[in-house]
Amino acid sequence: MTLAPEFTEITSAEELRALLGAPMRRALDKERVTLHAWDREWLARSPFCLIATSDAAGNCDVSPKGDPPGFTHVLDDSTIAVPDRPGNRRADGFLNVLDNPHVGLIFMIPGRGETLRINGRARLVREAPFFEAMVVKGHRPALALVVEIEQIFFHCAKALMRSDLWKPGTWEPDALPSRARILKDVQYTEASLEELERYYGPEYAKKLYGS
Repeated sequence: MTLAPEFTEITSAEELRALLGAPMRRALDKERVTLHAWDREWLARSPFCLIATSDAAGNCDVSPKGDPPGFTHVLDDSTIAVPDRPGNRRADGFLNVLDNPHVGLIFMIPGRGETLRINGRARLVREAPFFEAMVVKGHRPALALVVEIEQIFFHCAKALMRSDLWKPGTWEPDALPSRARILKDVQYTEASLEELERYYGPEYAKKLYGS
């Protein structure tokens, strides 16, 4: 990729450090490799996470995962499992894991500015005794992402504070058109706008755990 000539690019770690400065000792010391009791409590209350993966060539993907709080299963002090639920079946992140097991996860709790970050190595598991603990509304996951933790720490709240993410007064969900309208404009589909509006309407919630 060639940047425009008016861009001043950073090309070395030395340049980056000269610009940003060195991290505080507290930022460096917060890394851990096993779950603390507060990590377990956070996971027990988190209904949502983002999972970052990349394939062998470095092509990246970030996928959201969400379920009732506590959907992430703790296997032991250094291993967690995230269930899969019915989706669009692209499986971008899972295909990446088969190429490259390194993953990064961010767990969020609505209303809290901090996030829990976990980095590690992942495997795809299609059957295990703990699957019974992952049943939601009668749906047993077809597979789970099992992550061996290599790094874990709480990330500061500044980004979420700056964005006012949890302040309802800043929310404008209707500033953009409906999901159906956007889909019709950005990709080819034989479905009419009316058909898409019905698909993404009230009935959509009934498909969260299967058809």
